[in-house]
Amino acid sequence: MIFITRREHFNAAHRLFKPEYTDEQNLDVFGKCSNPNWHGHNYTLFVTVKGEVNPDTGFLVNLKDLSALINHHVIERLDHRNINLEVSFMAGLLASTENLAIGIWNELMDPISQLGAKLHNIKLCETENNFVEYYG
Repeated sequence: MIFITRREHFNAAHRLFKPEYTDEQNLDVFGKCSNPNWHGHNYTLFVTVKGEVNPDTGFLVNLKDLSALINHHVIERLDHRNINLEVSFMAGLLASTENLAIGIWNELMDPISQLGAKLHNIKLCETENNFVEYYG
């Protein structure tokens, strides 16, 4: 079995808050990330797939195809968007990096299997110091 990773980037805004909390409670729990006027990040996304190398091509997957798939199913839907308001797969969820990584996984799992690979993990970097890894 071999693993291969594709890196992509997107920029998006969000707000961490629970509508049932007061502004003070949101500030206490989520800090400055609960700013009512939103805030944004320059995200870096790593998508790792696994499987066997195709003896005809020498590839697990063609990285051009993997990149196009990630862009179609995820990046185009997130880039320069408000995660809370504009991203359908995040509707009704707290827009945390953890939930976003799970949402990205759910969007990519089936399409990646159609490439003949299996999704291994999602690594989503919110800042250079904070990232989440999700293994399904």
